[in-house]
Amino acid sequence: MHSKDHKEEKQRDFLRYKYLFGFALLAVLIIGLSGCAESPGFAEAALREKVGFWHGLWHGFISPISFFISLLDADVSMYAIYNNGGWYDFGFVLGAGILFGGSQHT
Repeated sequence: MHSKDHKEEKQRDFLRYKYLFGFALLAVLIIGLSGCAESPGFAEAALREKVGFWHGLWHGFISPISFFISLLDADVSMYAIYNNGGWYDFGFVLGAGILFGGSQHT
């Protein structure tokens, strides 16, 4: 009987560490990749090529991390000011919606 309890405890520990490792890896990836959220000035943004849907989707995914970093560093923003309008906005909202679970919580 003791062997079965020990085996179940080891399995629970393995799952706990597996989820902890996965969460830590995800956190490191998100923080590392959020460096893509740079913030040019208005004059520089006017000269850049406008970004569209795919950039908006990515910026939506990383928006929570970008927001947190923007509180600490004025050179980081959540939203690209050099975007093409509606398609960028759609991608941003879709990316943020997918990240936060979309409509599954309604």
